[in-house]
Amino acid sequence: MTSYVALLRGINLMGGTVLRMADLKALAENLGFKSVRTFIASGNLLFTSAKSEAAVKTALETAVKSHMSRDVGVMVRTASEMAEVAAANPFADEPGNRVVAIFLDEAPPVAATDAAKNVADERMALGKREIYVHYPSGQGQSKLTIPAAAKGTARNMNTVAKLAELAREQS
Repeated sequence: MTSYVALLRGINLMGGTVLRMADLKALAENLGFKSVRTFIASGNLLFTSAKSEAAVKTALETAVKSHMSRDVGVMVRTASEMAEVAAANPFADEPGNRVVAIFLDEAPPVAATDAAKNVADERMALGKREIYVHYPSGQGQSKLTIPAAAKGTARNMNTVAKLAELAREQS
């Protein structure tokens, strides 16, 4: 059994994207996942499964689409990968609520940060399948757009660290 973290994109942020965490937990349990739990109401799911990452991703995306009648992207990481994302934070000296990891399905293009638009004081760095962004003035004030991150989902580093801890505990 592998301990996984699934991160749903755009859940509970605006109208039409509401997914109760109890419903998400039930969907995962109906898929046969074990030790299922959610963390905060923004689409963070922890569970164990014998299935591959690709199979887990496909199953979750299909189940959520059936439940919500819309496509919702799901990024999946193992417990060890989530710990690696937390440890690799290039902006670790900055407050965790001012740094995000944008999770992607694949490695970001080498030119991803060069293609960013509306860069003010933000700093960016590439990870394995993530783009890290430091928002000194706060993410809510930022106009930054990163085309390579359009299909990804962001979590601040406080959340990433907590997810890594919870995933490690269940593995």
